[in-house]
Amino acid sequence: METFTNVKDAFKWFLDNIYKNLSPDQKKGKLTTAWRDYTHGGSISEKRMLEILNEFCDVEVRTIVRVKPK
Repeated sequence: METFTNVKDAFKWFLDNIYKNLSPDQKKGKLTTAWRDYTHGGSISEKRMLEILNEFCDVEVRTIVRVKPK
């Protein structure tokens, strides 16, 4: 299991480690478009990255906000 501080880093890891090993049939359509948008500086939302990550991986996202009174 890998741990990241944000979705963008997790998606980059996915592209470097999982996407490149997928068969050509799996790389068609929205997955290829997302890869192109990410690698060529296009616009890809965090929501779209999470949809793809959830399709190929078990993903858990946690947000922690800590507040300490003065």
